[in-house]
Amino acid sequence: MSENRKNILKLRQITDKSRATAIKANESWNLLTIMAEFIDATERLSEVRPAVTIFGSARTRPDDPFYLNCVDLSRRLSDAGFSVISGGGPGIMEAANKGAFAGTSSSIGLNVELPREQVPNQWQNISISFRHFFARKVAFVKYADAYVIYPGGFGTMDELTEVLTLIQTGKTRQMPVILVGTQFWSGFIEWLKASLLGGKMIAENDLNLIQLIDEPINIVDAIFAFYEALDIETSNDELHRLL
Repeated sequence: MSENRKNILKLRQITDKSRATAIKANESWNLLTIMAEFIDATERLSEVRPAVTIFGSARTRPDDPFYLNCVDLSRRLSDAGFSVISGGGPGIMEAANKGAFAGTSSSIGLNVELPREQVPNQWQNISISFRHFFARKVAFVKYADAYVIYPGGFGTMDELTEVLTLIQTGKTRQMPVILVGTQFWSGFIEWLKASLLGGKMIAENDLNLIQLIDEPINIVDAIFAFYEALDIETSNDELHRLL
């Protein structure tokens, strides 16, 4: 190890006791709020399986074809026995909750406190509020058996790439990742092939993690087909990775 050490104080080495106490109090409170969010999500979602997490833009309007597509899909998923998990807000999140709410299974909204855009929609059987994005993102992944991603902005891209990274690195189990909107996503897929695969930054089989499907009935069939081809029972190793 290099001996070029910088003189960076540890918290316990701060001589100003008032400052040290204020830092400890603030950080301790933050940790407690984070723990509380994980505990609440675990308490309320542990028995919610199987489930499909749906991502997409908060800005998609109710008359948009993707909104209507998502309502149709989530209703089909709900009636097929899948709870539907969304971000709990407007746009595609609202469409996902709306369709699931009308079906036979649970409609779940994982809401986050934001200064704008994020207002909880009314179609939620289970509504959980998060202050921390990363705690919310853990819940999106931990309780999902498939992901469906509609067109969206930075948040949607963040959630998509995180899911792909977790599956690629073996930090979560293999499951369907389905993109809806061939025209919207085709440029992204081509960029993955040309830039990431072409630059040897991903392996060719990493592209197989993604399916591009537009029709709701075909999405439901693809999710069932994925699990029918596998041993549906979660292995001990998969359970360990989920935890």
